Amino acid sequence: MIDSPDAVYIIIPAMKNLNMSWREIKQTPRYEVMGLVAAFNQYEILHAYDGYTDGDISSLSKDKPELRSAYNKSMSLKAKYETSSGKRREEKKFSHLVRGY
Repeated sequence: MIDSPDAVYIIIPAMKNLNMSWREIKQTPRYEVMGLVAAFNQYEILHAYDGYTDGDISSLSKDKPELRSAYNKSMSLKAKYETSSGKRREEKKFSHLVRGY
């Protein structure tokens, strides 16, 4: 068997996740297939924790600590894309917490 990173990182994900046939993969330029696979990977990271709150992640990460780092990676990537698209994010500042005192 040939050890090919293209098969593992490009062809199989394109077939499995993007439902591309072998013919479509061969007809599409390599850079486009790589871009589609990379975009799908980013999409999966961005939306992996949709519907979960910080509290949910805290309780789940007690059993699986690696979940916290994956969630933080997802949230930082989401913040990056929202910032680059021009969406303003609500900034959490310490002064907002102590105003009531």
